[in-house]
Amino acid sequence: MLNRVTLIGNLGRDPEVRRLESGIAVAKFSVATNESYKDKSGEWQKVTEWHDVVCWRSLAERAESQLKKGSMVYLEGKLTHRKYQDKEGRDRYITEVVAAMFRILNRQEGGSSGMSMPSASDAPPAYTGNNNNAAPANNNTAPATETVADAPDDDLPF
Repeated sequence: MLNRVTLIGNLGRDPEVRRLESGIAVAKFSVATNESYKDKSGEWQKVTEWHDVVCWRSLAERAESQLKKGSMVYLEGKLTHRKYQDKEGRDRYITEVVAAMFRILNRQEGGSSGMSMPSASDAPPAYTGNNNNAAPANNNTAPATETVADAPDDDLPF
């Protein structure tokens, strides 16, 4: 099975970083992606989608120091859904992208584009067998992600 999200977009606000009692950093920010299409009358329309993104541990600290409102980023992660109760006790649901890696795509001063795709150094950590939605216990790595090599054998048609 696969749960992978890839986004290229702009930050809608500076990352909001908090620290849990254990000292683990958690960053939250929104990323806007745009899509353009021609409507029935032939006019170009632009649709913007907003995505809530969460980063953990060292990735959250990196987001805090490197990302700013308006920054263009390439990010990969997984889609998660949570249920919580608001102040009035009503059930609320939220969908978030838990980032495994990101790369800044802003143009660099001096003419260099800075728009390279992720390299091996940007790869998420190897699968550790921890498949729950809770934050991993290790303070030095991002949430674990499953790699194809570690996936169980299935009778997939490809």
